[in-house]
Amino acid sequence: MKFKKSIFGFIDMIRFSKITDVRAKHLAQGSNKPLPKTYRTNELAKELHPGYMKVELIDIKKLTPTMKEFTFKRVDHNKFPFFKAGQYVSLQAKIGESLVSRPYSIASSPHEAFKNILKLGIQKEGYFSTYMCEKAKIGDTFIMSEPTGEFKFESLRDHHHIVCVAGGSGITPFISMGNALIDKDEDYEMTLIYGVKNISLIAYKDTLEKFKKYGINVVLVLSDEEKEGYEHGFINAKLLEKYVDIHNVTFFMCGPEIMYQFVKKELAPYDLPIKAIHQDASCCPDLDIKNPKIYKLTVKMQDQVYVIDAKENETLLVSMERAGINAPNKCRAGGCGWCNSICIKGEYLVAQNRDKRRAADIKFNHIHPCITYPKSDMEIEVPLAY
Repeated sequence: MKFKKSIFGFIDMIRFSKITDVRAKHLAQGSNKPLPKTYRTNELAKELHPGYMKVELIDIKKLTPTMKEFTFKRVDHNKFPFFKAGQYVSLQAKIGESLVSRPYSIASSPHEAFKNILKLGIQKEGYFSTYMCEKAKIGDTFIMSEPTGEFKFESLRDHHHIVCVAGGSGITPFISMGNALIDKDEDYEMTLIYGVKNISLIAYKDTLEKFKKYGINVVLVLSDEEKEGYEHGFINAKLLEKYVDIHNVTFFMCGPEIMYQFVKKELAPYDLPIKAIHQDASCCPDLDIKNPKIYKLTVKMQDQVYVIDAKENETLLVSMERAGINAPNKCRAGGCGWCNSICIKGEYLVAQNRDKRRAADIKFNHIHPCITYPKSDMEIEVPLAY
């Protein structure tokens, strides 16, 4: 095969032969000033996404007979990262031999994050929440994840008018969303429909009164008593139609699972698009199994190997927490993927209607321990949280 010769090819060859001398010349002309140890872009990224934060409990306020508000400040920085109203953080503490964490919706406004203030409303219900309400005291320190979550207003997706349906302690993300609106961090019209059993269980009463003064429509619904100025019964379609145009709003729901099922059943005849109804995720519960079997779970984490007991009715994440293993987790509902691990061997069950893994993850046996139950002895590879 013959190639056509070109003068430009010879010039390139000459240039290539001199490349070492040219580089040496430019290096000699360069500045000897040391490179910066850090860059502003990296510093900003770390501020926005610190991963995990060390926080101190600075105030506790009683909201109802069964619910308290906890105020935290960061001790590893002078402010919290900015977040979107409606998002959550995961709070972690050592309780006995267990390293336990739970996700909680943020009650404070995004604006307060810059004042180094973050508030959580916690209902005395469940292992960790009961610990917080009964044992936690001012001055205690915790590990907290950065704010995260998809339960938030998106202007390109949602109607300008949002309807926030809260049940019990599910009021907390809407306190943040209402304050964000008042602080002008968000721009939407908000109707808050809050259902509880009786007046004594209404949390954030003063804040709800403030909301009314700023034009937020607050509707309080009592299921177990009748009082003037309050709706009575359950949050059904008839009640919703009384206050909003169901076809021209976006619903945000936070509360117990039974409330989700009831309200969605009430809204089913309206044939709303999927994006019109958002519900805050709840932790994956224990399975209702009498006399659950106990399997051996081998956990490989970096250069450590742990062999622990794993109950058939508890998720792999709970088993690791009981053993004091620092396994990563955030949502505990299968959605965020933060706990993504690899199943090396063994059989397992994924919680119904919670599997958010990609097809590729399923193909290559990736699992989310927060929604996975053992069905045999298992061996898994888990990343270290921090």
